[in-house]
Amino acid sequence: MSDPAILALRQAFLDACRLDVAVRKPGNVSLASPGHGMQARHFLDSAAAAAPALIARGRPVGERIEAAVEATWAVAGCNTNLGILLLCAPLAVAAEGLLDPQAPQALDPQALQARCAAVCQALSLDDSRAAYRAIARAHPGGLGRRAQGDVHAPPSLPLQAAMALATDRDRIAQAYTQGLAELFAPGLRQWQAAAPIGVEGLPVAAVQSVFLAFLGSAPDSHIVRKHGPGPAQAVTEQARRWQLRQAPGQALDALHDFTAWDAELKAAGLNPGTSADFTVATLMLAGLCGPRLLR
Repeated sequence: MSDPAILALRQAFLDACRLDVAVRKPGNVSLASPGHGMQARHFLDSAAAAAPALIARGRPVGERIEAAVEATWAVAGCNTNLGILLLCAPLAVAAEGLLDPQAPQALDPQALQARCAAVCQALSLDDSRAAYRAIARAHPGGLGRRAQGDVHAPPSLPLQAAMALATDRDRIAQAYTQGLAELFAPGLRQWQAAAPIGVEGLPVAAVQSVFLAFLGSAPDSHIVRKHGPGPAQAVTEQARRWQLRQAPGQALDALHDFTAWDAELKAAGLNPGTSADFTVATLMLAGLCGPRLLR
């Protein structure tokens, strides 16, 4: 491929996905800690397979999501990344419109946030049709049936309006109605406050800080769907306590309580998957607005 901007976008996505599993995030699969019947390689293989479909110049958001889900299933045989793809597809389209095709440079966060809002507002009924097919194909845990906006039925609304029907139960749907604003605050803002500058190696503390910011700000949608609001709220309260305990720049893996929390969540089948999805999309955003995350 000879399109530097698309290559840069794919690299930002792949870096985010690799960093996601390189860092322990309690309840989520990582290189150090498999869980929920999956290992880190499932997520790495999924990212590599999905990247060309997710980031292809000129392709609509819905088509990207559907093609990337199909590519994921071909290598993983299960849903490893639906939420990631739903968040990263409009982000990729927005960034594609701002990057210089021949000499891509770090993007201005304010310009990119405005572009994300415009992309979400412009989503079409065709985007809904493709996204519905992708969601039904991935069949995330706790999906169920709905009187309005059921993904097993043909949609009648453009994708942003269709997502608005689910904002009371799904944080990613809410993100579409808000133009992906949460990726910028608390996401990117938390990353910028916690990420080391000019430091080699994995920014473990910053990734964990971003993850805790999302998990601590609201009950995780994935846990709510599968286990109900009570367990989800309990996990959110645990995340808030860890936010208070984390010192600036502190990687939490060295603390026994943190690794024990990870094991406890997995033993109970509690997977803060939505918070992880937002973390990955934030890492992609950070890679687009600053230096590469992995060198």
